[in-house]
Amino acid sequence: MNVENQVMPSPQQAMAFFGGTEDGPFVMVNLLKFKSKAEYEDGSPSDLTGAEAYAIYGEGVRKLVEGLGGKVRYSGDVTGLLLGEVDDLWDMVALAEYPSLAAFREMALSPAMHAIEHHRKAGLAGQLNIRTKPGAGF
Repeated sequence: MNVENQVMPSPQQAMAFFGGTEDGPFVMVNLLKFKSKAEYEDGSPSDLTGAEAYAIYGEGVRKLVEGLGGKVRYSGDVTGLLLGEVDDLWDMVALAEYPSLAAFREMALSPAMHAIEHHRKAGLAGQLNIRTKPGAGF
Protein backbone atom coordinates (compact mmCIF):
# COMPACT_ATOMS: atom_id res chain seq x y z
CA MET A 1 0.00 0.00 0.00
CA ASN A 2 1.39 3.36 -1.01
CA VAL A 3 0.44 6.26 1.30
CA GLU A 4 1.02 9.80 0.06
CA ASN A 5 0.22 12.78 2.26
CA GLN A 6 -0.87 15.94 0.44
CA VAL A 7 -1.68 19.48 1.56
CA MET A 8 -4.14 20.32 -1.25
CA PRO A 9 -6.15 18.03 -3.55
CA SER A 10 -5.31 18.01 -7.23
CA PRO A 11 -7.99 19.46 -9.52
CA GLN A 12 -8.87 15.89 -10.55
CA GLN A 13 -9.25 14.77 -6.92
CA ALA A 14 -11.44 17.78 -6.11
CA MET A 15 -13.65 17.21 -9.16
CA ALA A 16 -14.09 13.52 -8.32
CA PHE A 17 -14.87 14.27 -4.67
CA PHE A 18 -17.30 17.14 -5.21
CA GLY A 19 -18.83 15.44 -8.24
CA GLY A 20 -19.83 12.46 -6.12
CA THR A 21 -23.35 11.50 -5.22
CA GLU A 22 -25.02 13.60 -2.53
CA ASP A 23 -26.07 11.14 0.16
CA GLY A 24 -26.41 13.16 3.33
CA PRO A 25 -24.23 13.43 6.42
CA PHE A 26 -20.68 12.10 6.47
CA VAL A 27 -17.65 12.16 8.73
CA MET A 28 -14.28 13.24 7.38
CA VAL A 29 -11.32 11.50 8.98
CA ASN A 30 -8.28 13.79 8.87
CA LEU A 31 -4.84 12.25 9.41
CA LEU A 32 -2.52 15.22 9.90
CA LYS A 33 1.25 15.61 9.64
CA PHE A 34 2.71 18.95 10.71
CA LYS A 35 5.81 20.86 9.71
CA SER A 36 8.22 21.40 12.59
CA LYS A 37 8.05 25.18 11.94
CA ALA A 38 5.20 27.05 10.24
CA GLU A 39 6.10 28.32 6.76
CA TYR A 40 3.82 31.03 5.37
CA GLU A 41 3.62 31.31 1.57
CA ASP A 42 4.05 35.09 1.66
CA GLY A 43 7.37 34.63 3.48
CA SER A 44 6.20 36.41 6.62
CA PRO A 45 8.29 35.39 9.62
CA SER A 46 6.69 33.17 12.21
CA ASP A 47 7.69 31.77 15.57
CA LEU A 48 4.85 29.24 15.37
CA THR A 49 5.27 25.51 15.03
CA GLY A 50 3.32 23.82 12.27
CA ALA A 51 0.91 22.43 14.88
CA GLU A 52 0.33 25.91 16.33
CA ALA A 53 -0.38 27.41 12.91
CA TYR A 54 -2.77 24.55 12.14
CA ALA A 55 -4.51 25.08 15.51
CA ILE A 56 -5.37 28.64 14.44
CA TYR A 57 -6.89 27.22 11.27
CA GLY A 58 -8.59 24.43 13.21
CA GLU A 59 -10.42 26.84 15.51
CA GLY A 60 -11.68 28.79 12.49
CA VAL A 61 -12.81 25.60 10.77
CA ARG A 62 -14.62 24.44 13.90
CA LYS A 63 -16.71 27.62 13.78
CA LEU A 64 -17.41 27.14 10.05
CA VAL A 65 -18.38 23.49 10.51
CA GLU A 66 -20.72 24.33 13.38
CA GLY A 67 -22.21 27.19 11.33
CA LEU A 68 -23.15 24.63 8.67
CA GLY A 69 -24.86 22.40 11.22
CA GLY A 70 -21.89 20.03 11.51
CA LYS A 71 -19.65 19.18 14.41
CA VAL A 72 -16.01 18.46 15.12
CA ARG A 73 -16.43 15.06 16.75
CA TYR A 74 -12.86 14.41 17.91
CA SER A 75 -9.30 15.62 17.65
CA GLY A 76 -6.27 14.18 19.36
CA ASP A 77 -2.56 13.62 19.08
CA VAL A 78 -1.31 10.33 17.66
CA THR A 79 0.66 8.60 20.41
CA GLY A 80 1.43 5.20 18.96
CA LEU A 81 0.64 2.44 16.50
CA LEU A 82 -0.64 -0.97 17.58
CA LEU A 83 -1.26 -2.66 14.24
CA GLY A 84 0.10 -2.14 10.76
CA GLU A 85 3.13 -0.28 9.56
CA VAL A 86 3.78 3.17 8.10
CA ASP A 87 7.07 4.87 7.38
CA ASP A 88 6.07 8.06 9.18
CA LEU A 89 3.20 8.21 11.67
CA TRP A 90 0.72 11.10 11.53
CA ASP A 91 0.79 13.70 14.31
CA MET A 92 -2.95 14.16 14.87
CA VAL A 93 -6.33 12.69 13.98
CA ALA A 94 -9.47 14.83 13.66
CA LEU A 95 -13.03 13.76 12.88
CA ALA A 96 -15.49 16.32 11.51
CA GLU A 97 -19.12 15.59 10.70
CA TYR A 98 -20.73 17.49 7.83
CA PRO A 99 -24.47 17.57 7.07
CA SER A 100 -23.92 17.09 3.35
CA LEU A 101 -21.44 17.23 0.50
CA ALA A 102 -23.05 20.51 -0.58
CA ALA A 103 -22.42 22.00 2.88
CA PHE A 104 -18.79 20.87 2.79
CA ARG A 105 -18.37 22.41 -0.68
CA GLU A 106 -19.98 25.66 0.50
CA MET A 107 -17.53 25.82 3.39
CA ALA A 108 -14.49 24.92 1.27
CA LEU A 109 -15.25 27.68 -1.24
CA SER A 110 -16.31 30.34 1.25
CA PRO A 111 -14.51 33.65 1.82
CA ALA A 112 -14.27 32.70 5.52
CA MET A 113 -12.31 29.56 4.60
CA HIS A 114 -10.13 31.52 2.22
CA ALA A 115 -9.33 33.93 5.07
CA ILE A 116 -7.88 31.17 7.29
CA GLU A 117 -6.47 28.58 4.88
CA HIS A 118 -3.00 30.19 4.87
CA HIS A 119 -2.56 28.87 8.43
CA ARG A 120 -3.43 25.36 7.21
CA LYS A 121 -0.87 25.55 4.41
CA ALA A 122 1.75 27.04 6.73
CA GLY A 123 1.38 24.28 9.30
CA LEU A 124 0.71 21.12 7.33
CA ALA A 125 3.40 18.90 5.89
CA GLY A 126 0.60 16.71 4.52
CA GLN A 127 -2.55 14.84 5.34
CA LEU A 128 -5.05 12.23 4.31
CA ASN A 129 -8.78 13.07 4.21
CA ILE A 130 -11.02 10.01 4.30
CA ARG A 131 -14.76 10.48 3.77
CA THR A 132 -16.80 7.98 5.78
CA LYS A 133 -20.50 7.16 5.89
CA PRO A 134 -22.20 5.94 9.08
CA GLY A 135 -23.00 2.25 8.80
CA ALA A 136 -25.04 -0.31 10.63
CA GLY A 137 -22.17 -0.98 13.02
CA PHE A 138 -20.20 -4.12 13.69
